Amino acid sequence: MSRTQATDFSEAGHLPKVGDEGSADPAGLPRQRRGTTPQMHGRYPDFDVMQELDHWDERTRELIVSRVEAVPQRTFFTEQEFATLTALADLVLAQDREPRVPALAFVDAKLESGRGDGYRYDDMPDDRETWRTVARGLDEAAGEPFAEAPVELRERVVGALADGSLSGGAWAEVNVTRAYGIVMRDLLEAFYSHPWAWNEIGFGGPAYPRGYQALGVDRHEPWEGREAFELDPVRDVKERGLE
Repeated sequence: MSRTQATDFSEAGHLPKVGDEGSADPAGLPRQRRGTTPQMHGRYPDFDVMQELDHWDERTRELIVSRVEAVPQRTFFTEQEFATLTALADLVLAQDREPRVPALAFVDAKLESGRGDGYRYDDMPDDRETWRTVARGLDEAAGEPFAEAPVELRERVVGALADGSLSGGAWAEVNVTRAYGIVMRDLLEAFYSHPWAWNEIGFGGPAYPRGYQALGVDRHEPWEGREAFELDPVRDVKERGLE
């Protein structure tokens, strides 16, 4: 895995240059000017989905606002587990500094509620047990509390988790590849249900009750975000070997 360095957004140098399509670093995206995004930069610097509150029905509005203003307190994980898994979440979600989407807090609430996804792999324990096993396994693999390990070591451990090569100890109790898939599924679900992530990707939020107007390929709703530039992030990452 590759980590990005903190970027100075005070000057225009962080913006991609015309004709220099392959060089823009993900951390060099424009500084967010409206609303909040993770780490306050993104491809849609003038978009804030929270400006659409008045277009949503009351229940939807309350739910979305609560994701920002009523982050759940830790109730399921132990303090040690939460620290370990927060370090994991920050790494895999590329959240190196504030503001961060508190994805793990929402995973904690989901697991505490007992609300599952309606299925379980036949070779895996309950998701709640899987999460606890992953926390224990990360500490074991690091040889110390995972959250306190050097970042290079954390990256190597998570890389081994992602490719399914961890073994022994806690990892002997689960299918490692499936365990990684389960934690990523829950983290991504939590991350991309948060308004700050919506700002980052230019998602206009629920269309209910106003509905959609701009039907057809490459058409945009008037409330959707507009990219500051047209660099394809997937192609850019592949070309620079940062996958």
